[in-house]
Amino acid sequence: MWKNMWKDFKAFAFKGNVIDMSVGVIIGGAFGKIVTSMVNDLLMPLIGIITGGVDFTSLSVTIGDSSITYGNLIQNIVDFLIVAVCIFFFVQAMNKLENHRKRKEAAEEPAEEAAPAPTEAELLAEIRDLLKEQKDAK
Repeated sequence: MWKNMWKDFKAFAFKGNVIDMSVGVIIGGAFGKIVTSMVNDLLMPLIGIITGGVDFTSLSVTIGDSSITYGNLIQNIVDFLIVAVCIFFFVQAMNKLENHRKRKEAAEEPAEEAAPAPTEAELLAEIRDLLKEQKDAK
């Protein structure tokens, strides 16, 4: 039982797609840290300057004894939008590179020339040979 389970697990875990997905998750996590730093350290201070020094993360509304901190939501939305835009441009660039590579490969492949149409004499010779084969087969 354990042997079969281990065999099934290895077949699942070491498939190419699972490995590729794992690498993507790890790189995505690292990319997320870079974007978060860019947002927190570059963009949000600039937005704060434009908006008169407003710090989004400190924005909140107090209702009774409760405090609703909607500033963090704004910060996370900005993070998401920046990540989405970066990924969009990255995918666009990758697609352009892939299309360029395909066009280059297609241009390098020699075009197959169409076989020239047989002449009338060649067609007649072929018909003659086929009729001869039929006559010999009888």
